[in-house]
Amino acid sequence: MIDRPTCIAVKRAARSGGVVVPGQRIVPEEVPIAFSYGGSTHAVMMGTPGDLGDFAVGFSLTEGIISDVRQIAAIEIVDGEKGIDVQIALVDEAAVALTARRRSMAGPVGCGLCGIESIEQAVRKVADVSAVSLNVTHHDLIEAVSLLNGAQPLYRETRAVHGAGFYLPRKGLVAVREDVGRHNALDKLCGAVIAQQRSGADGIVAITSRVSVEMVQKAAVLGSSVLVAISAPTGLAIRTADEAGMTLVALVRGEDFEIFTHPQRVQPGTISDVA
Repeated sequence: MIDRPTCIAVKRAARSGGVVVPGQRIVPEEVPIAFSYGGSTHAVMMGTPGDLGDFAVGFSLTEGIISDVRQIAAIEIVDGEKGIDVQIALVDEAAVALTARRRSMAGPVGCGLCGIESIEQAVRKVADVSAVSLNVTHHDLIEAVSLLNGAQPLYRETRAVHGAGFYLPRKGLVAVREDVGRHNALDKLCGAVIAQQRSGADGIVAITSRVSVEMVQKAAVLGSSVLVAISAPTGLAIRTADEAGMTLVALVRGEDFEIFTHPQRVQPGTISDVA
């Protein structure tokens, strides 16, 4: 465990009503977070220094370093002067596979995706969730986003972080994670869902950001067949969700939303209408 704050108070001058007054604002912290496997750094993220155990599990899973949480032997979080080193020990077969992957690297990372060594990996085949039989209602989609908006204490203080939540029909939100990085928030959520020993197939992943292809890939690795977002998707994200058999819902604004792929999972009405 580390005791770094996730947010701090800073001085600022604010203009309001034509008058500039001194004061302070709460802002989120952002630090370098390194993921090291077997003593070697694999990736460095800029992120919020909280829920790092969940982050380690979620990142390892969604980036294909492990396929099962049991392949992680231990996690140690080392707080350094300039950043945080999350040291992850893998079981033998996973460690050997990662070593082989590193040896095949053709050059430095250049595409902006952490842990990705080639264009082929950036657009890798997405996990197939087409067989997931989850059915949701309009009410579920609206409530998932509404509850997520109200379950982000760091966002309420700073207005400067993303959130990701896992919503179960008839139960509500069961996990929420926040971070300055939208990918980080989703990785942390994946780790939290796994820590609760829940199946991603049972619920909806809700996010407060736009939907890029990586967000679809990560939700599919978790096993969720429904991804709901406040902002819009990219074209590649839509094509990838369609390929994965995932229901992609975006631009959720109050009771309005747009369904982009696999609408058959979404039924009109409320929970009671389909119970």
